[in-house]
Amino acid sequence: MAGLLPRASKRLRLASSPGWQQQQPATSQHVGQDENKTTHFGFETVAENIKASRVASVFSSVASNYDTMNDLMSLGIHRLWKDHFVRSLDPGIATSPFADQAKQGQTILDIAGGTGDIAFRMLDYCTTVKKDTTTSVIVSDINPDMLAEGRKRFSTSPYQSAGRVSFLEANAEDLSAVESSSIDLYTVAFGIRNFTHKEKALAEAFRVLKPGGVFACLEFTPRLRNPLMNAFYKRWSFGAIPLIGQIVAADRDSYQYLVESIERFPSQEQFKTMIQDAGFIIPGQGSEGGPRGWEDLTMGIAAIHKGVKPA
Repeated sequence: MAGLLPRASKRLRLASSPGWQQQQPATSQHVGQDENKTTHFGFETVAENIKASRVASVFSSVASNYDTMNDLMSLGIHRLWKDHFVRSLDPGIATSPFADQAKQGQTILDIAGGTGDIAFRMLDYCTTVKKDTTTSVIVSDINPDMLAEGRKRFSTSPYQSAGRVSFLEANAEDLSAVESSSIDLYTVAFGIRNFTHKEKALAEAFRVLKPGGVFACLEFTPRLRNPLMNAFYKRWSFGAIPLIGQIVAADRDSYQYLVESIERFPSQEQFKTMIQDAGFIIPGQGSEGGPRGWEDLTMGIAAIHKGVKPA
């Protein structure tokens, strides 16, 4: 799935072709060493240097049925989670009849956001709630098929004609097309669990955010708080979802990988620590008995994590 949170002083170096840029893959001087490193692809152990292509194959397969996939994996609740995610971030700048009309809105970077689902919600919120018509979103995804779905979604929207949305084909672990300290809000919904090196993606998020900028992630969790509900949900995930994927999309393997990838994602406490290790401040942390540093959704099926880049 696609995460379930001032004005940018620098412009992004986007490609001259309309709306998106293809980032060239990084090369390594240690190819032989890289080939020996392994990681997980669901429950399977694979070489690190092939995981990205395997994940790309999955999302190319499910791109046209992505919302259906999230409906199956969340029992349809992902739509409510995404709405709550956006409201909790309160994106955009508040405007009034007396506000400086020259003031520009935020620059939001939505990672693994190919279909534009979160971006559309962000822009709707900014426009209807904040009356902000200047905040813009860069939708970034490593997969061109997912981005094609996003372009399709925005093709007839006023946001496209107003230049408030653009598309960037890039690897979240190497956002060299995005300038340092240029982003106000970095979001990733139901995507980070598929990254090969999550710590590299977090380091890139920290680099591109402006001081005071916010990292926000909506993601499935590996286990629910209630053991009985956890057992029921696991039975649904592993028993029903791949079967329904076979029936609905004729693609059992992709849906099997997606439920396995949730099991391999760090726990809420572990992921909070990873965000802190990247240099972020966890909102609400620092006092004994204070918030845990994340927000569980629907008994912990998913969670929202946030981090703030120190000013």
